[in-house]
Amino acid sequence: MTVVDHVVEASEMRRVLGSFASGVTIVSGTDDGEPVGFACQSFTSVSLDPPLVLFCPAHTSSTWPRIRASGSFSVNVLAEDQTELAKRFARRGGDKFAGLEWHETAWGPSLDGVLATVHCDIEQVHAAGDHDIVVGRVRKLVTHREVGPLLFFRGQFGLTWD
Repeated sequence: MTVVDHVVEASEMRRVLGSFASGVTIVSGTDDGEPVGFACQSFTSVSLDPPLVLFCPAHTSSTWPRIRASGSFSVNVLAEDQTELAKRFARRGGDKFAGLEWHETAWGPSLDGVLATVHCDIEQVHAAGDHDIVVGRVRKLVTHREVGPLLFFRGQFGLTWD
């Protein structure tokens, strides 16, 4: 069998892998007493023993270096009715926490009304292309409510088949 090299374009990656629905989270932390965070769809469980999770922030993120410097983070898992919250944290700049209900934890801000919060210490960071792979050791898990998750599919929030 002959293997043919194929140049994979970023637009093709986005289009094809957009067919894989993912949950939506807000990764949050504290920088010099200020809450910071960003929307993140690349979050998953890695190991039960030890308890590890991972997420993948872009190298272009201005928020990730601020969270990384603290050594810890919180992952806030969004519910199906939190599209506007996801959009708020997906944009650059501004005080994303203004007017939100949240509380500080030892690992970073925990947003009120989310499905769950996973509090972690940074275990490892690996460079991978234009992103980092951040492995976090889970220190505390909290379930806040029992409703459906917010999904991201084909570039949109929720499940769309267009």
